[in-house]
Amino acid sequence: MMDSGGMDWMKILSAVALGLMIMFLLPRAKQMMQMSAEVENKDWMGFLIPIIGVILFIVFLVSMV
Repeated sequence: MMDSGGMDWMKILSAVALGLMIMFLLPRAKQMMQMSAEVENKDWMGFLIPIIGVILFIVFLVSMV
């Protein structure tokens, strides 16, 4: 029963870290959304191709387990 205490702290710290990360990224995300009106189609493809590659790699890793 003593081990659950450590798990509570880990959950609390991860929630705090997630909150801080969101707090720091929101202003940057707003700025990126304002600049996205100026972006061309080829720029979006340069973003989407690596993201699709990462997703496929994760699916591959999950299927290997």
